[in-house]
Amino acid sequence: MKKAIVTGYSSGIGEAISEILEKNGYIIVKLESRLDDLVLLEKEVKDILRSNDIDLLVNCAGVGIFQPHEEISIIKIKELIDVNLTAPIVLSNLLLRSLKKTQGHIINIASIEATKHSKFSALYTATKSGLRDFGLSLFEELRKSGVGVTTINPDLTQTNFFDDLQFEPSKKENTFLLPQTIAQTVLDVLNTKGVITDITVRPQKFEIKRK
Repeated sequence: MKKAIVTGYSSGIGEAISEILEKNGYIIVKLESRLDDLVLLEKEVKDILRSNDIDLLVNCAGVGIFQPHEEISIIKIKELIDVNLTAPIVLSNLLLRSLKKTQGHIINIASIEATKHSKFSALYTATKSGLRDFGLSLFEELRKSGVGVTTINPDLTQTNFFDDLQFEPSKKENTFLLPQTIAQTVLDVLNTKGVITDITVRPQKFEIKRK
């Protein structure tokens, strides 16, 4: 059976991706280390690789903050960059030899914000657009190796991502995505002959609800 590492597997989009992968023959190898503790993360991944080859890395874990940039603490800035951008780059680095061996795939879950510029989103957009550009460039590097790299840019998706934010997706029909929709997109990417390098998924309508 193929083995996948999915960050953010415990809730939201990551949980939905893990579930659909398990239904389609993947074993989910779960990371226990915090993504902002690179020393422990590196040790855990190296321990995993001693007895496992990895076929798929899904960089899904993410945190968000949307407020005036001067109001964001340095600690929060570091956390956002570590989780949203540094961890995916480091995990890709650590797993690439194994992924080359299995001719596997890296899927980065970025955001619609990676494709546009929104008020109070400078920090979040920087991390997600960085992740998107990392994936697009890495694909060019890895084409001869047989490793696929895909970035998925979801629009507003109904998850606990918004629990601590000042807004959330509207409850109206066709104004939000479900985590299962993004999970199905992951499966479609993996089943495509060829490589989908970049895909944006959006609801038909746009509407947010202020808390």
